[in-house]
Amino acid sequence: MADYREKARERVKKRCKVCPVCNGKACAGQIPGMGGTGSGMSFQNNLTALAAWRILPRYLHKADNPDTSVELWGQRLSLPVLAAPIGNVVANVGSDMPTEKYTALLIRGCREARTIAAFGDTPQIDPVIKNFAEVGDNGAMTIPFFKPWAPEDLVSRLDMAAGHGCVACGVDVDAAGFPAFRQASRTYGVRSGRDIEKLVGMAHARGMKFIVKGIMALSDARIAVDCGVDSLIVSNHGGRSIDCTPGTAEVLPVIADAVGDRILIMADGGVRTGVDVLRMLALGARLTLVCRPVAVALHGDEENGVRLYFEDLQRELVDAMRLTGCTNVASIDREVLCRA
Repeated sequence: MADYREKARERVKKRCKVCPVCNGKACAGQIPGMGGTGSGMSFQNNLTALAAWRILPRYLHKADNPDTSVELWGQRLSLPVLAAPIGNVVANVGSDMPTEKYTALLIRGCREARTIAAFGDTPQIDPVIKNFAEVGDNGAMTIPFFKPWAPEDLVSRLDMAAGHGCVACGVDVDAAGFPAFRQASRTYGVRSGRDIEKLVGMAHARGMKFIVKGIMALSDARIAVDCGVDSLIVSNHGGRSIDCTPGTAEVLPVIADAVGDRILIMADGGVRTGVDVLRMLALGARLTLVCRPVAVALHGDEENGVRLYFEDLQRELVDAMRLTGCTNVASIDREVLCRA
């Protein structure tokens, strides 16, 4: 891992410093880039919110061989972690490779690690078409996330997703303020509950599940549930949408306690280790997503980086589960945590 981090640092140095701890301090306000918007506090709060939850170890049990696998919409995954989407790796990561090559390598690495790769959206349709070309017949193990265009503007993107066999797609509702996208279309922006209902219907009509990514407020979570969304992702877009938001681990328990019995909840934001995965699951997520560390791993070792990162994450999660008495992912609950 040390080797691929050094290689990645050289390749993405225009946008990312590949810090020893990816906490948003060195890159605060650097957008385009890997930083959080404004002061960078939304990004940094993701790390501090997770750190506020301490692990309560338990040793007197029989959970010596924990099972980290989980099922998601017909797919058996090796661990409850997905690769989060990036729309443009050249602009956001400082990559020296085109986004479609990144997508192809990400899909391959995630397939080898037996997990799902998500990929992002761009204002222009050509890069989206190129991304889907890399999906090929691996749609069952990929999830495309689109920006909050008006429902009528998403028809062709949804058709491409369905045509490549994707079992799910999503919309980043928290990207509503991104300037480049707003300039690309007058219909881009915040979406109403009625818009979400339309998108759910359009996805379901094409045989796909529908995910809303970017939920932070309980009121939005309740609207998503009422609209028939199949899953929601508690996320502040890696701190890149609006400044001074809470960390996702602050709001996740509130949302999970209120609607977790009605909808599949995922979460991202500051997940770096297997212990962080354990925390997110204990706070109410059933799966979590990781973005920046996966991008670093891929740029450090195109052939093996993604697989090695997820294998390390899985080993760390196994150790964390073993030392907290959790036999499987479903058994992880808030009893393994205590507040700092």
